[in-house]
Amino acid sequence: MANRYDEAFDRSINDPNSFWGEVAEDVHWYKKWDKVLDDSNPPFYRWFVGGELNTCYNALDVHIDNGRGDQLAMVYDSPVTESVKKYTYTALRDEVAKFAGALAAQGVTKGDRVLIYMPMIPEAVIAMLACARLGAVHSVVFGGFAAKELATRINDAKPKVIVSASCGIEVARIIAYKPLLDGAIDMADSKPEKCIIIQRPMETATMVEGRDLDWNEAMAQATPHDCVPVAATDPLYILYTSGTTGQPKGVVRDNGGHVVALKWTMKTVYNVDAGDTYWAASDVGWVVGHSYIVYGPLFRGCTTILFEGKPVGTPDAGVFWRVISDHNVKCMFTAPTAFRAIKREDPSAELIKNYDLSNFKALFLAGERLDPDTLKWAESNLGVPVIDHWWQTETGWAICANCLGLHQFDVKEGSPTKPAPGWNLNVLDPETREPVGSGDIGALVVKLPLPPGTLPTLWNNDERFIESYMGEFPGYYKTADAGYIDADGYAFVMARTDDIINVAGHRLSTGAMEEVLADHPDVAECAVLGVDDQLKGQVPIGFIVLNAGVDRDQGEIIKEVIQMVRDRIGPVASFKTATVVKRLPKTRSGKILRGTIQKIADNKEYKTPATIDDPAILEEIEDALNDIGLAKSRGK
Repeated sequence: MANRYDEAFDRSINDPNSFWGEVAEDVHWYKKWDKVLDDSNPPFYRWFVGGELNTCYNALDVHIDNGRGDQLAMVYDSPVTESVKKYTYTALRDEVAKFAGALAAQGVTKGDRVLIYMPMIPEAVIAMLACARLGAVHSVVFGGFAAKELATRINDAKPKVIVSASCGIEVARIIAYKPLLDGAIDMADSKPEKCIIIQRPMETATMVEGRDLDWNEAMAQATPHDCVPVAATDPLYILYTSGTTGQPKGVVRDNGGHVVALKWTMKTVYNVDAGDTYWAASDVGWVVGHSYIVYGPLFRGCTTILFEGKPVGTPDAGVFWRVISDHNVKCMFTAPTAFRAIKREDPSAELIKNYDLSNFKALFLAGERLDPDTLKWAESNLGVPVIDHWWQTETGWAICANCLGLHQFDVKEGSPTKPAPGWNLNVLDPETREPVGSGDIGALVVKLPLPPGTLPTLWNNDERFIESYMGEFPGYYKTADAGYIDADGYAFVMARTDDIINVAGHRLSTGAMEEVLADHPDVAECAVLGVDDQLKGQVPIGFIVLNAGVDRDQGEIIKEVIQMVRDRIGPVASFKTATVVKRLPKTRSGKILRGTIQKIADNKEYKTPATIDDPAILEEIEDALNDIGLAKSRGK
């Protein structure tokens, strides 16, 4: 018997015009679309052609006009500054309208770019929504990004105005943003006309006369600005993601498809309604922050949480439970690495007992593979569904998910469940480009067209859009992830395509080996990657971080994990080497930098990634590799 998920999925694939046209009726339009899907120029598909709307109106004003202006729209909770600030929909709209006026006073109009380089403070959200109100295109860059990387983004986006803050706070450390911003502007060929800077009390930035404006002064002089209608196909934002060439790719998001898809996912994927409190514990500099801190929850009429802190250390591993309890959070979304950090500090989850989580209904995890050990730990200690889902910066929302608002499927460890409606997911052989059998690993690709809310192209670079995503498998979007679909239709994302290693002719998933290592009771987190081997082509090596308080002999633990891989995957894996490290190199969003580790192990020159959380970790990795007899080389 068909369920609501099956019905929605089948309609979305077989009749996307009717399906998405119906979904779009839930959005406020100044002018309705002429055509739901324009497929006249593949792979450049366009949704809701001819339609006009405003993203900010759909996020804020529509709720006020419907009599819900007094409802909480956003709660800013900052353990690093020990402050909480709450905004109703009316209060947030008024701040946004005023800052839109401040931008307009500097000449910002529809189509102009505004670069936002901010910490997790309300003004970051206000700036994003103000751009959307004007029809300007925002490009948010993670606060604290290195000057050189920031300069490349300035050159590509060519912003008229940059909005920033004097500093950010990393646990107890103050990071001055203004010197980084000034350095980036000096390096950049394209110069902004103005910078608007918010001075935080813990750090005062030096202002450049004639270029820099104080946020508070600009707001005091501003006249509130109304929403500007834009075409559904006009860009809302540019979000840069790392490129293999070292040149970042500017992922574009349109206005129309973005509102339609994200508002719809809040109920169908996350099962939250208007008035519910939803928390995405991420950063506005990442796609999760765009989709599910700022836009999605506000489109739906939820209360969104803006959290300036970390899962551990601000002040302890119970801070997530405190925020859920204090603000009556119904649904939370974060990365598995956050839960691994909590589990490492508080393995028996004692701190949960201090808080009331009775209104908490579901935990969603994404951003990297969810290992079964972390899944089980979260399930047993929270007592709510723990949902793995899979998506990317480019997609803007989930490719695969257990869509709780449509039908709750049984959870399978290691699987983000089934493709969400709109996603025609396939597994192809990378060599023949033909479909593989059920359960066989191949390249995970999506048959075109992609659903609304996904990237229509890259900023000013249609050629690279085709080269990066559409060229290798004609007619499909290349996710660059590898995995399989089982007989029940569940997808399993095993690794990035580059992380499928070839050991003596056998294609093996490093992700499957990581699952085994993570199952060891003393292991908090781990990474497995392939290194060059003259005999077998590649062999896997493991890096393991132990739980807090483990004082057993490390050599014994290594022997045990090697045996576990041998028992569960087999001798064919050739898994014979592992080492214990204090921590793993990660991006600020929590993704393990496997490619960088691999280059170090293979004695190849590498560049310290701009997104790395702490560059000093790479030296620790080099030393660990040297200890087990693998070559090391200092990065460039």
